[in-house]
Amino acid sequence: MSISVIIIARNEARRIETCLRSARFADEIVLVDSGSTDDTVAIARKYADRVIESEWRGYGPTKQLALEHATGDWVLWLDADERVPPDLRDEIQAVVGSMDHAGYHIARKTLFLGHWIRHCGWYPDYVLRLFRRGADPRFTDDEVHESLHIRGKTGYLKHPMIHDTDPTLHHYLAKFNSFTSLGARQLYLSGRRFRLTDLMFRPIFTLFKMYFLKRGFQDGLPGFILCGLSACYVFTKYAKLWHLHLRGSADVESGASGPSS
Repeated sequence: MSISVIIIARNEARRIETCLRSARFADEIVLVDSGSTDDTVAIARKYADRVIESEWRGYGPTKQLALEHATGDWVLWLDADERVPPDLRDEIQAVVGSMDHAGYHIARKTLFLGHWIRHCGWYPDYVLRLFRRGADPRFTDDEVHESLHIRGKTGYLKHPMIHDTDPTLHHYLAKFNSFTSLGARQLYLSGRRFRLTDLMFRPIFTLFKMYFLKRGFQDGLPGFILCGLSACYVFTKYAKLWHLHLRGSADVESGASGPSS
């Protein structure tokens, strides 16, 4: 059984090579680039079998474009800030010969500010990533945090992928602004009304849930920082939702122009 890896990227020259190197076990690598102005495309051409340059269509539609160019019996989708360690690679190669499942969920082991986050609700963070191309795969059109739907039974792999999400707070906050705008827009377009209680209670509950219920306190100061920033993320998303309703437009807080991992 052949394996394709699909990746979308924009201005990921610092991290894309590590991702692509880890995916070299696959029979093909397909990368869609959405307007990179750094060396992302040049680096990708060294490893990928196909590099498609396309305008930004949104997270789900751009991944769907990459999927349309994949030819393998199985597909593994990766973000530019992720990599496949050897134990996961070996497990993937072992399961693709089985007819037991149409897809597999893979855990993500996340690095935040250079520290492993083992709690906060961030681990194991299972995501459907490996799937049969014949299982009618379809990425959702959600503005952010898109998901994948397939037809058939799914299972879980034992070994996690590595997710090097935010090496610096500068990187986190740049992504923060884009993702909160996309999240607010998604709520607005779904017909979600703003309520003052969203600002008053949702951020506090997020902090309590992540730090206490999900044991973020066991991740030390990086865990506390992550929980605090996540509460700010929720506050900002709903503040932006309020602003969209105030101005009567889904595009008032728009600012995202491509993938940010």
